[in-house]
Amino acid sequence: MDQLHAWHAVVLGLVEGITEYLPVSSTGHLILASSLMHLDRTVSKKDLDDFEIVIQGGAILAVLGLYWPSVLKMLKGLLGKDPQGFALFVNLVLAFIPSAVIGLALNHFLEKHLFLPGPVLLSLFLGGVYMLLVDGWQKGKIARVPSSLPDKSIYDVTPRDAVKIGLMQCLALWPGTSRSLMTITGGLFSGLRPKQAAEFSFLLGLPTLTAATLYKLYKNLDESHKLGTPNMFQALGATACVIGIGVAAISAAIAVRWLVTFLTKHGLSPFGWYRIVLTFVMGGLVLAGIVQIGDSGPVRNDSTQKLADPIQWNKPGTTPASPSVPASGGGVK
Repeated sequence: MDQLHAWHAVVLGLVEGITEYLPVSSTGHLILASSLMHLDRTVSKKDLDDFEIVIQGGAILAVLGLYWPSVLKMLKGLLGKDPQGFALFVNLVLAFIPSAVIGLALNHFLEKHLFLPGPVLLSLFLGGVYMLLVDGWQKGKIARVPSSLPDKSIYDVTPRDAVKIGLMQCLALWPGTSRSLMTITGGLFSGLRPKQAAEFSFLLGLPTLTAATLYKLYKNLDESHKLGTPNMFQALGATACVIGIGVAAISAAIAVRWLVTFLTKHGLSPFGWYRIVLTFVMGGLVLAGIVQIGDSGPVRNDSTQKLADPIQWNKPGTTPASPSVPASGGGVK
């Protein structure tokens, strides 16, 4: 199989949309969904990874739709008509820069050494424990919560707060950690209430997810052009990509609205316990060989082929079905 079916795109879109802004790790859930649908054994890992990044475009559209007044204030701020909007824009840029710089510098290292079962499961578990501790701190069970402005909004965030949240976001470069987890808790440590911390996290997702999506899309199309191989849309199907983005947008909008209300009423602890349980479930599935994490799945042996040639799909280490493809012509990584 070299293309995704519509129902595959719907499932992945739902998983991406629901989990992108929840502090539960969208990466872990996409791995689980892909494995349960056997996509990790039938679709090129590189194309699947790029698809899962590109459908983040749906999550971006959801936040743009829900928080357009804040986005409009920032646009007016850039035109010199709204000081609050300009300050928010500057703070989002300051929060975005650390993860952008470190992510570009360490992208290959992180994928090679941390996108493995052990590190991913460890980050899921530690993220759950971390949330329980933060929730206990916020409720005064562990230590006294520092005083904060009673109505501190996202427009009251200082540049120092923004940099702090940005540094927290860098920790989410570890696969399985959750970007929203680190940015929401960073907001809490900066004196924001859960609702405002979540809103700042959502808005910070605009530059962060947009940059990641455009970067992956550019790399995929550029590699396809240079090597003369099918790009992601040709390999998986343009229809599947559009469906995935659309479903992700709708489900993300619902998840964002739900999360704000849930955090206000229940805090982070339910998500913490969920992550801990998920760690043991995924660990059991990995040991059983049902879920695969890391560089696994079929290798697309077409790195030197042109579009006119048939694409051969093989498990790593097997002999290609076509004699025209050399056995040592490793797949696209």
